[in-house]
Amino acid sequence: MVLENGALDTGMITENRWSIPPNAPACMEKHLDCAQYRADGTLLLGASSLTGRCWLGSIWVYNEPGKAPNEGFCKAGVQTEAGVTDLKWVSEKGVLLASDSGALELWELSEDEHLLENRFSKHDHDNIVTSVSTVAGANSAVTGSMDCRIKIWDLGQETVVTTYNAHTKPVSCVSCSPQEDALFISCGQDGRLLLWDRRKPAKPASRLDMESPDCCPTYVAWHPHQRSTIAYGDELGRVVLKDLQGSQPTVTKTAHSRQVSGLAFSTHSTPLLASISDDCSVAVMNSELEEQLRDRRHQDFVRGVCWLHGGSDSFTTVGWDHQVLHHTVGAATAKA
Repeated sequence: MVLENGALDTGMITENRWSIPPNAPACMEKHLDCAQYRADGTLLLGASSLTGRCWLGSIWVYNEPGKAPNEGFCKAGVQTEAGVTDLKWVSEKGVLLASDSGALELWELSEDEHLLENRFSKHDHDNIVTSVSTVAGANSAVTGSMDCRIKIWDLGQETVVTTYNAHTKPVSCVSCSPQEDALFISCGQDGRLLLWDRRKPAKPASRLDMESPDCCPTYVAWHPHQRSTIAYGDELGRVVLKDLQGSQPTVTKTAHSRQVSGLAFSTHSTPLLASISDDCSVAVMNSELEEQLRDRRHQDFVRGVCWLHGGSDSFTTVGWDHQVLHHTVGAATAKA
């Protein structure tokens, strides 16, 4: 308000005590679909609005994860043109986003990490991008989509370098090997679990045997330390540890009553495995798939799970109930 003498009445000015970033949305969408920690403990969240005429989404960055999903305490945030299905950190500042629109987007933190700027948005898929995974030691990524295709991206050139059409139904998940940049695994609604080797252009994919061939795998994760070990979940709620070379027996556990929606290995030398499900529960298992923790606080589908780095016993889950829950496994169950 300006007074009669032309001076500004500062008594009407209230301080923004939360210091909300200028381009962050005023409100976070209800459905939380993905979460990932950076090495320094910064939490990345992806949210979507799955009701109404427009299915929008948003990205949020919290350097104090315990305050998520409170919009007032985010470090950075930005609205996206469509729902967010998957998010991955790329280096220290980059964020890869898989979109409902069929796009792969690259965002970058700037302005002391208070601003998210779009570097590119490429609509190369013809349907929802369901999964994105970064390639170890390379500036590239792999995406899977409901258009049944898998695409290899050169992030520096902002372009697709290879497209694969081995799946006959929507691709549910892709996961790159943390050690071998040429290897990744995919699973789809056609019931196939495929191992890919990009060094073999004539026949890059080989089909892996499954415990129940008539049951579709829904999620796959690569062991962080063992080159030939993977974990996958299926639509019946089972979690399977499988050695690709066949030197170790396959271990199977019915961890949930509905389909597995996510898996994540911890960073321990002998890692724990967290699983989430549409049965609204969270489970943690050891290397023999013996249950170490069970949490049923989520009130809707659990959609994202991620561990803190550095051999931590703590991890975070998010779901369509708009909850960000933090969990800690007893130190006695983990070997750091």
